[in-house]
Amino acid sequence: MMKKLLLLMVCVGGSFLTTMAKEGMWIPLLLQQYNASDLENAGLKISVSDIYDANKSSMKDAVVLFGGGCTAEIISKEGLLLTNHHCGYGQIQSHSTVENDYLTDGFWAMTREEELPNKDLDVMFIKGIEDVSNVILAGIDISTSEKDRQKLIATRIDSIKNVVREEKGYGAQIKPFYHGNQYFLFITEKYTDVRLVGAPPSSIGKFGFDTDNWVWPRHTGDFSMFRIYANKDNKPADYSKDNVPYLSLIHISEPTRL
Repeated sequence: MMKKLLLLMVCVGGSFLTTMAKEGMWIPLLLQQYNASDLENAGLKISVSDIYDANKSSMKDAVVLFGGGCTAEIISKEGLLLTNHHCGYGQIQSHSTVENDYLTDGFWAMTREEELPNKDLDVMFIKGIEDVSNVILAGIDISTSEKDRQKLIATRIDSIKNVVREEKGYGAQIKPFYHGNQYFLFITEKYTDVRLVGAPPSSIGKFGFDTDNWVWPRHTGDFSMFRIYANKDNKPADYSKDNVPYLSLIHISEPTRL
């Protein structure tokens, strides 16, 4: 699931007359360099900078890693996010009791005060992506032993991650691509005050169970809703009654009531 966040999948389907379909999983950082014209020719109505821009708000700021393993989308300017029902299942279950069986009956917070905090739940934003291959692989060639190669790479990865954390105040992950021939740094920011806003009954959210999760068309309402909270500076903070809804500069869509 991490790949779903770290890589933006953009599928470009060819017509029936083409002999080869143009599709794949592309790194957002490289869209402008390699895929912009193909996407425009296929009918893309927004610019690739609207999908990924390291210095401005773009789609990268509306797609988050939820709970360390699921994707979620920001759908309002006040931190409301949408994810799968099965991704929020553990949190829905943790708040369920015999008297208030939210798994069976569903749950909807009618006010912000009714939104439910969740221990050990976080969402992670990608703040930027950088190609650090030249730093990671400097001086490593075919004559370098595998043991030395792995040691050098591990040391350099740790060094870069420490710089990002100490100088920029963000989290960092470095992932190998193309069988270790290229390395990308993902600069991250994690929010830990994430509250349950709503979920349908399991009869809707899990209708068809896992079988229906892997077929199309689907007939299930596989969703749950949460809201990100931040401190008054819109920065990550542990749960507090003083926290306020996260202010999002970009979101996928905006519900009229929530």
